[in-house]
Amino acid sequence: MSTFLLIHGAWHDGRSWDRVTPLLAAAGHRVFAPSLTGHGDRAALLSPEVGLDTHAADVVRLILDEDLTDVILVGHSYAGLVVSSAANQVPDRIAHLVYLDAMVPEDGESAADIMPVTQLLIDQAAQTPTPWRIPPLPEMPPPAGLFGVTDPADKAWLRTMMSDESVLCFQQPAHLDSPTLATVPRTHIHNVGEAAGRLPRRPVPALQPNGTPAQVWDLPTGHDSMITMPNELAELLLKLG
Repeated sequence: MSTFLLIHGAWHDGRSWDRVTPLLAAAGHRVFAPSLTGHGDRAALLSPEVGLDTHAADVVRLILDEDLTDVILVGHSYAGLVVSSAANQVPDRIAHLVYLDAMVPEDGESAADIMPVTQLLIDQAAQTPTPWRIPPLPEMPPPAGLFGVTDPADKAWLRTMMSDESVLCFQQPAHLDSPTLATVPRTHIHNVGEAAGRLPRRPVPALQPNGTPAQVWDLPTGHDSMITMPNELAELLLKLG
């Protein structure tokens, strides 16, 4: 039995994994899909002080409070920074890092460094009465849809879990200074469908930090593959468990 810890991306909450968690649990694994501070049942906690460090601390606290070990830690989108910084603090408890259509930072990089368009969102927020909060991205014309989700019912469901993000989440740098972190295996899952609306990606290095070949899988769907292709995503994750 493995333990999966699934971390949602910016503007989402833990419910975004609702179609994946029962599939992993049915295979006999423990699954956690928390909402980060400022989202879901913790939306009221959003403030200018909530940042990447806050979200990494959320993940570390859950791992320690539940005494989780051999964790398969999955980060979607912005949460690539979250899981990286969290794993840096407790690398001995992480069995595998999974970057799901995610930002993959180097030590000291922020979301704004990795994805410069994020700075435009920060600049736009600065012109509003609440310059510290960034609203969810709007739906894009077909085929991109809402974070790659195009089915009307799915889009309606996704909107129920959307909430603002704090500017600090995109400004704080990831901290990756633990030598042990380099020994943790990594897998990258890229969503490459027509409706992906996907993040600009750096090429994945041929070798992981631990010197083993990098593992990269593609899903022919949009950015929120946990909503649009949950069965296929779960099948990939189960290969790691």
